[in-house]
Amino acid sequence: MPYVRRDLMGRIESVHRTSAADAVEYLDAADPELKRFLQEEFGAPAPAAAGLQLLPVFEEVLQVLLAKGLVTVEELSENARAAWTHVLEARQPPDVTRFSASGFVEIIDDSAFGGLPDTR
Repeated sequence: MPYVRRDLMGRIESVHRTSAADAVEYLDAADPELKRFLQEEFGAPAPAAAGLQLLPVFEEVLQVLLAKGLVTVEELSENARAAWTHVLEARQPPDVTRFSASGFVEIIDDSAFGGLPDTR
């Protein structure tokens, strides 16, 4: 698969699993003209678009593997770690305030406040 039949203008007219008397031209499944024909005629998703539908599945599988300790983030390639970090950041609610401690946190001495009365 696929064998194509062309019209008088040379455009793909039909696609067949096996060769036939009027469909003897074999095209590779990755042929752009074939992809375009299938998209126009049947709304068949392009392979890249079909692959994109699986991304949430792979994300969930990786999340389960990480949660169960079967895989660690350190075992992933550098590119996979970067992509996973990007996925996790994208899942953060946009209004989450990200706190990063400054050097001042370590030098604050709150022992002087121990003698204040409890107002609760």
